[in-house]
Amino acid sequence: MAEVHLTTEDLATRFRVPKKTIYKMNSDGTGPKYMRIGKYVRYKETDVRAWEDARYVQQGAA
Repeated sequence: MAEVHLTTEDLATRFRVPKKTIYKMNSDGTGPKYMRIGKYVRYKETDVRAWEDARYVQQGAA
């Protein structure tokens, strides 16, 4: 099965944030891994899922 690559717009839609937020995360190095193809940025969906999974917060026991 071919790897799915997301655009910056796809990622912004997925996270329900403005594209500007994605650009800032790229600039800060706080977002998912991405690759450049000429002037285009693409995100492997598997990398995005791994990045999301790493951000889950485990709630402490009460």
